[in-house]
Amino acid sequence: MDLRHYFEREIDEHLAVAQEARHVLATPFARLVETCVLSLKGGGKILFFGNGGSAADAQHLATELTVRYVGNRPAIAGLALTTDTSAITATGNDMGFARIFSRQIEALGRTGDVAIALSTSGRSVNVIRGLEQAKTQGLVAAALGGGDGGALVNLADPLLLVPGTVTARIQEVHIMLGQMLCGAIEIELGHAREPSP
Repeated sequence: MDLRHYFEREIDEHLAVAQEARHVLATPFARLVETCVLSLKGGGKILFFGNGGSAADAQHLATELTVRYVGNRPAIAGLALTTDTSAITATGNDMGFARIFSRQIEALGRTGDVAIALSTSGRSVNVIRGLEQAKTQGLVAAALGGGDGGALVNLADPLLLVPGTVTARIQEVHIMLGQMLCGAIEIELGHAREPSP
C-alpha cells in the first residue's frame, strides 16, 4: 500500500466535498442558525440525534452547547438523544429500535424546540420517525444529511445536504457544520465575538 498516495487521496476527497458544500450550503446554514437562535431566545432547546458516528456527533454538538465552544459563557440548552442508555435500551426492547428517538422527543420535546437529525443516508427509520414526531409536536424538524437526502428531503426544513456519496466525507462535513453552528449560536446570543475578517 502506498500510504503517501492514500493520505493525499483522502485529503483531496475531503477538500473537494468541503469546497462543494461551501458553494451550496451557506443559505441553509444561515437558516439553521436563525432557527436555533430564535428557539433558544424563546426558552427552547436543541435536540440532536443520529446513529453510529452521527450519534457520536450528536453528543459532541450537544456538549459544545451545554458546556462551552469558544469560551466560558452561560449554558445553552442542547441535548443529545443518544446518551441515555436506559431509555434507548428500554425503548428498543419494549417498543422497537425504530422508536428510540421518537419516544424521547415525545417525552422531552416542546413546541418551538429544534430537533436536528444527523444522517448520512436519510433512510434510517428511527431518525425519520424522530423527525415525524418532532413535526407532530410543533418542533422544528431540521437535519444534516448527504447525497440525495433520502426521506429527509420531504421532512426536514432547514435541511443541509452535504454534496457527497462517501459516508466518511459526509460525516466529516457534518461535524464541521455542527461546530460552525455552535460557534454562530454563541455569537448570535452575544456570548462570543465575531472573528475578525
